[in-house]
Amino acid sequence: MEKHLVSDLPKSSERPERLHEAMNYSLRVGGKRLRPVLVLASYDLFPGTLNPTHAALAVEIIHTYSLIHDDLPAMDDSDLRRGSPTCHRAYDEATAILAGDALIPLAFEVIAHGYRDSPELGLKLVSILANASGSKKLVGGQMEDLLAEGKSPEEDTLSFVHANKTAAMIEASLVMGFMLGSKGQDIELINKVTKAGNSLGLAFQAVDDLLDVTSTTEKLGKDAAHDKEANKMTWVNMVGLEKARLLAEEYTECALSTLREVGGDYPFLLDLFSYMLRREN
Repeated sequence: MEKHLVSDLPKSSERPERLHEAMNYSLRVGGKRLRPVLVLASYDLFPGTLNPTHAALAVEIIHTYSLIHDDLPAMDDSDLRRGSPTCHRAYDEATAILAGDALIPLAFEVIAHGYRDSPELGLKLVSILANASGSKKLVGGQMEDLLAEGKSPEEDTLSFVHANKTAAMIEASLVMGFMLGSKGQDIELINKVTKAGNSLGLAFQAVDDLLDVTSTTEKLGKDAAHDKEANKMTWVNMVGLEKARLLAEEYTECALSTLREVGGDYPFLLDLFSYMLRREN
């Protein structure tokens, strides 16, 4: 993924240089690359003849745009991301907004170009990614997250935010990768992959809520205790640390058991799911 983030995207030297510099800065500053790895690993359950790298790259591009915009002063007003200054701190707010704006169509261009010889499948991938990142899911989850700041925790609101702001893109990553494999037309298996992805995404956010209050800025690579200071709605401030840990474990176990039902070459994904529960950033 690191190689393709360098070779397949606009060069920083291309005009307008400042915009492309900011885009590449945010894409290459680091991170776990979790979502593209999920695309590749899901594909490897039942490999086919198509190249999953294009889909994986598109997912990471959308994820990076969302981080740029989430960090803006009008949103979460964060200074650090992936251990480095956020895009608006490294450049300026207007450049960061435009960098995020430019990354969105770039992701769909990557899919359209990469799967131009399989247009029907390419269209499905575009639809999945657009739906996961649109107003009813990723962006909608961010909107509800902002509206909930400072309010008393409500399970319905919290579940909506976690299912859409976080879980939707993790779910889409697994589904997109699986659909590119040899059993990508099996509706029953796709439904199971979808369920596994949703559970994994909910576990991921529960762990994030825990890390915000138990970890450090140095370990996280972003501002620790940010959610608490912003009075955001989290599982920790709703049910406490211990119950939040139990939720993370329950969601992870659901993801693991569902993945076993899918079958295929799943040992790597099983290990990855388990690691995500234990992660420190």
